[in-house]
Amino acid sequence: MSKNVVIIGTQWGDEGKGKIVDLLTEDVAAVARFQGGHNAGHTLVIGGKKTVLHLIPSGILHDGVNCLIGNGVVISLSALMLEASKLIENGIPVYDRLKISPGCPIILPSHEALDAAKEKKLGGSAIGTTGRGIGPVYEDKVARRALRISDLLDTEKLSSKLSAILDYHNFLLKNYYGVDELIYDEIYNDLLVQRETVLPLIDDISRTLEDLQIQEKNILFEGAQGVFLDIDHGTYPYVTSSNTVAAAASIGTGLGPKDLTHILGIVKAYTTRVGSGPFPTELFDKSGEHLGKVGVEFGATTGRPRRCGWFDAIALKRSIRNSGITSLCVTKLDVLDGLSTIKICIGYELDGKRIDDFPLDVSLLDKCIPIYQDFSGWQDSTIGITEYSDLPENARYYLEWIESKLNTPIDIVSTGPDREQTIIKKNPFS
Repeated sequence: MSKNVVIIGTQWGDEGKGKIVDLLTEDVAAVARFQGGHNAGHTLVIGGKKTVLHLIPSGILHDGVNCLIGNGVVISLSALMLEASKLIENGIPVYDRLKISPGCPIILPSHEALDAAKEKKLGGSAIGTTGRGIGPVYEDKVARRALRISDLLDTEKLSSKLSAILDYHNFLLKNYYGVDELIYDEIYNDLLVQRETVLPLIDDISRTLEDLQIQEKNILFEGAQGVFLDIDHGTYPYVTSSNTVAAAASIGTGLGPKDLTHILGIVKAYTTRVGSGPFPTELFDKSGEHLGKVGVEFGATTGRPRRCGWFDAIALKRSIRNSGITSLCVTKLDVLDGLSTIKICIGYELDGKRIDDFPLDVSLLDKCIPIYQDFSGWQDSTIGITEYSDLPENARYYLEWIESKLNTPIDIVSTGPDREQTIIKKNPFS
């Protein structure tokens, strides 16, 4: 019997989802992206060679695997083609493996201009977006004025819709933000060139997924960002503009939720965050410096340094609830090597009282003081270990405490960036 596994980030993104998607792609017929855009950054390391993907599904390096971009994804055609060209230069036949839903909204240069202008105007209250135009294009989607991949099929419709959208965007850019307008002809001509590459890729993703199920083929659904960047369930307004919880796999591809058989939550052995917003376990001491330096904590998309902190079990408990997580994959365990003491947040103090749940009101979360439980660290290296029994005793205790506390099994442990540096206790497709 086939299985459909959803991979999501359980923190604020950057948990290492790309590596795990690539690893598990060996067992699937298709990998489907279901939300976000090229604001994602999924890093794959295979045989020491690093590949960073932003928009193209992380299964693209595997021969014979369908890489599907579902309707929930927003697409910058220029970013897509730049990413594809780099892969093609390395011998990856991207366009033979890639299919795109006609329902995907298209990110225009004017969306990027609006994104940058809005962040600048917000000043000290800026969200900390990637500046890729993601928020503005999702705004257009909800307002029912977005240009979509299907609009490339008819050049007259494309021209008319682009003109209307650009009139609106230019009005905002000029009159509200005080920046230069964009030129219609330049954008339209670029779209005409790009459509020649995109047209052969357009596919009914929902139907393709159904056909694969009929053939009893396994499917992997790839999420971007993390649960606490979800527009509904995250630390609003310091969130992304899409739904990042597991349920979005259905909405963003057109395959019903009853067909999702396993939810694999990816979580770092500690916690990181990029951009603004509350972060209860954030560290500003030598331990935080260790996590940032050893973990090489810089955003794969923005290059910005990530904020680092201890593992937050209270936050993860909410992630498990929001996404119905079946099992966990803990990444970057090796980053904790050498620390004498490791801490896990087991509750918060809020206004003098202990609470054991993650508040979604950011004003409350910002006042939360973490309550920690200390764990003895380990001095032996865990880098590259592939058998669970070979881990240091204290490392196993750390992982088993998390399993017990959250009543959720840890099926996979990543002990390094390379695909091979992984402990697989149980394959979700087995």
